[in-house]
Amino acid sequence: MSAVATPVSPMLVRLAAEKATGALLRDHGTLYLVDGRVVHAESPAAPGVDVLLTTGGRLPRENWDEAVDRAGAHRAVGRFLVDSGRLQDGELEICHLGAVFDAAFFALSPTSGPTRFRYGVGHWFGTVRPVSAEAVERETVRRRELLDAVWPYPAVDTAPVVPRPAAPGQTVGARQRALLAAADGERTPAELARLLGRPAFHTLLDVRRLAAAGLVETPLTPEPEPDPVPPALLPVPPVPDPDIALLRRLRDALEAHL
Repeated sequence: MSAVATPVSPMLVRLAAEKATGALLRDHGTLYLVDGRVVHAESPAAPGVDVLLTTGGRLPRENWDEAVDRAGAHRAVGRFLVDSGRLQDGELEICHLGAVFDAAFFALSPTSGPTRFRYGVGHWFGTVRPVSAEAVERETVRRRELLDAVWPYPAVDTAPVVPRPAAPGQTVGARQRALLAAADGERTPAELARLLGRPAFHTLLDVRRLAAAGLVETPLTPEPEPDPVPPALLPVPPVPDPDIALLRRLRDALEAHL
């Protein structure tokens, strides 16, 4: 595997070179490898294949449960869904690849916790289409850069999504309208992704686009606590910062009249 300039996970790079089989465990998720290639991924931050298929309306929940009951012990759930006629080969592959890249994005997010590898461990879903570790790393980096290019304030990724009124004449696409309709000021992007049966990364991307358009609130990042200063050295109190929300509303009003 050709190396990425700065590997997202040096251990993943090494395991790919070794053609290792097992589970790579990180703080935010797990990647499953067979012969050094990624065959499955899961993360608490991303809906699994079951949610994408059942909540999305493609597969009744009872059909999913049957596949897990009958084929899970054989690590062949995906194969069972196709062989039993529940899904076509191509649509399973597309859905599963989407879920793998989605979960891998979160599993490979920066962490200070330990990274471990358990050799020989497999996942009950089974192998659908293996992906090179290089492709997973490259896609993870691309997604990080895309999010920052859209709205470089990651606080919106984990905070409750709080809608804001649209400016006069401002329009929103159908997918983003559905997201705003589900946003109750308490659900986070991850919770909205599960509720709507959508990949978590694409939900984050929509939330950042909405934030850039002024249609959802962006939480303010708290300033770090300063070191104590002796009273005699305290500076004159500065003029308070202007209200950020007010400035955004003024911007929206000005743009509406241009």
